[in-house]
Amino acid sequence: MAPLTNYLILATVGVTAAFSPAHVASRPSTRLSESFGFDFAEDSYANTPDVLLGEANYKQWVKRVDENSFLNRKYNAIRRVRELDLVGATADAGILSKLEANGLDLATLEELLPVIEEAGLLSVVANNQQLLINGVAPLLVEGAPFLLPVVAGALEAGPSAFYLGAFIAAGTEALLITNNVEVPLVGLPAGVIAGLLLVPLAAVLAAVGAFLSSLKK
Repeated sequence: MAPLTNYLILATVGVTAAFSPAHVASRPSTRLSESFGFDFAEDSYANTPDVLLGEANYKQWVKRVDENSFLNRKYNAIRRVRELDLVGATADAGILSKLEANGLDLATLEELLPVIEEAGLLSVVANNQQLLINGVAPLLVEGAPFLLPVVAGALEAGPSAFYLGAFIAAGTEALLITNNVEVPLVGLPAGVIAGLLLVPLAAVLAAVGAFLSSLKK
């Protein structure tokens, strides 16, 4: 009987252990703070003014201190367009007449507006105003006196000029990468650095060429 009794006891213990909840090891908290968890450390939230907590509050406080601060400064594109007389330069270059010659007239623009709205481009512009005003607008406006004659010549030549520009930009990028060209002094790959400009430029020129080709009647 003793062996049978021992067997029953072991079986009971095994079944009980099988249905007992597993022990879960407690994990230490990974929450970080500026006090590094020390009681004697200074609490930054206790001695920092509320106006400095959060990016939005900080920008509002800086604006009250200096309205022309670099943090809140916006590029005045309209004033620079007037100062550079870009409207007159556009008329002198014949940009509008050359656009019409390529098939882009007011009627075509009216047809494109619903397409642009359905594609969500207007919402993209609205959500990225700060980037467009302070990042893209200065490049276009300040470079317009040099770009307008080039654009006028390309429009006069037609879509093929834009395709050629896209081919040159893409070919230059390919040569820089295949030849492992490096930027002097710093030793960085020139293909990567120049690619930040050449790749988007090639894409834009190819898209403009395709767009103008589609307007040909």
